[in-house]
Amino acid sequence: MSGILSLIIFLPLLGGLIILFIPKSADRVMKQIALVASIVSLLLSLVLAAQFSRGGGMQFEERYSWIPSIGVNYYLAVDGLSLPLIVLTAVLSVLSVIYSWRIDVRLKEYLFLFLLLETGMLGVFAALDFFLFYVFWEITLVPMYFLIGIWGGPRREYAAIKFFLFTLVGSLAMLLAILIMYFNAEPHTFSMLELIRQQPLADTPLLAALAFWGFFLSFAIKVPMWPFHTWLPDAHVEAPTAASVILAGVLLKMGTYGFLRISLPMLPETFKAYAFFIAVLALLGIVYGALVAMAQTDLKKLVAYSSVNHMGYVMLGTAAAAGAVGDPSKAAAAATALNGAVFEMIAHGVITGALFFVVGVIYDYRAHTRGVDEFGGLGAKLPVYTGITTIAMLASLGLPGLMGFVAEFLVFLGSFGVFPYLTAVAVTGVIFTAAMFLWTIQRIFLGAPNPRWATLPDMDAREKLTLVPLAVLMIVFGLFPKPLLDVINAAMTSLVTALR
Repeated sequence: MSGILSLIIFLPLLGGLIILFIPKSADRVMKQIALVASIVSLLLSLVLAAQFSRGGGMQFEERYSWIPSIGVNYYLAVDGLSLPLIVLTAVLSVLSVIYSWRIDVRLKEYLFLFLLLETGMLGVFAALDFFLFYVFWEITLVPMYFLIGIWGGPRREYAAIKFFLFTLVGSLAMLLAILIMYFNAEPHTFSMLELIRQQPLADTPLLAALAFWGFFLSFAIKVPMWPFHTWLPDAHVEAPTAASVILAGVLLKMGTYGFLRISLPMLPETFKAYAFFIAVLALLGIVYGALVAMAQTDLKKLVAYSSVNHMGYVMLGTAAAAGAVGDPSKAAAAATALNGAVFEMIAHGVITGALFFVVGVIYDYRAHTRGVDEFGGLGAKLPVYTGITTIAMLASLGLPGLMGFVAEFLVFLGSFGVFPYLTAVAVTGVIFTAAMFLWTIQRIFLGAPNPRWATLPDMDAREKLTLVPLAVLMIVFGLFPKPLLDVINAAMTSLVTALR
């Protein structure tokens, strides 16, 4: 279908622009337009997935000359790496709009910014021209800044500015790296696929290192890798629930996507040279994130630090693949590690998105506290809420039969073939994560009921509509990962083959 990617990307923006012209008194109409725009974008992404040919490389290409004087093109396409992330973005955006149905403060601005953010995120995963990629990358920064800064918690201004400054520094580093790639290509080009084919910095190791670290800084801040993670807990704790869901479920994946789409295929030898160091940083994130999460008494901060832990698994798999560059004997291990890394990106989006919705359900409209130690005995009082929360937490700790286990198993299996000792230590992160979530379940849902919460209602229909689909995905892809893995594996196998 010609133009389907552009429709998927820009329909949310069109909905946002229409909302700007609607009177502020028409709250319900604005919400309906936002919901319709995000649902249509989701349905088109499902059509895209249904028509996607596994193993077919880049598909649904759209290429038009944009700024010919400097070789900029409007160039979109998807493969087995970007397609699952586009569908994930569309799913979480629809659910976030549904969850936001009760927003009544500056609703017009909220919905417009949310839909603009969705357009930026979808564009990042589809753009194959560096100029276009950078435009979409920057588009995501401004809406999230305002969503945190206006609709966030008591320290929202501090969290929003910290998020903005960290991300902006990374964006400027990436811009310099893009310019290095552009001016060393012959002919000059912003096309990612052409730059991967040319390998313009293969014979200039110093420039290659500068470009690599420019990309690294940008992507590592976005992931976020240790020690660039400090903006994340503040942003999550202060952000409104739907923004936290998108921040964890999608925005963090932009960083790991950048490593897989740009750093690894474009600068493979340089990435290989620093692969062990990056694997060590990933290991620190895995262990540190789990241990710090265990120490948290704020449920939202606990989930935020668990993201540092889980994104560490993604980076471990990516670093392992980089460490296997040029070694055909490790190609199978590299492909397995990459499959696990991409599957973990999707699994983390689904699971942690659900966990932030879970926090919002109890905090926004019921208890108005996130203190883990302040609850107790909610299991008997809120059975539906307890069941869905337990599924999400068990999936996050990697229980077999749920989505998180498949991802972590593949990452460990592939990474062990490249960095066996680091991987052996990384496995301890699973133990710490299990201890953290099981202890959290015990404190919130088990034990004697706290009389303070005797009148708390269970989840309503809107909240079930938000959370049940995510719980179903955790179980379905935990038991039947093959459909998703088939899509991912074709792209990752092609990538590893090109790196030999």
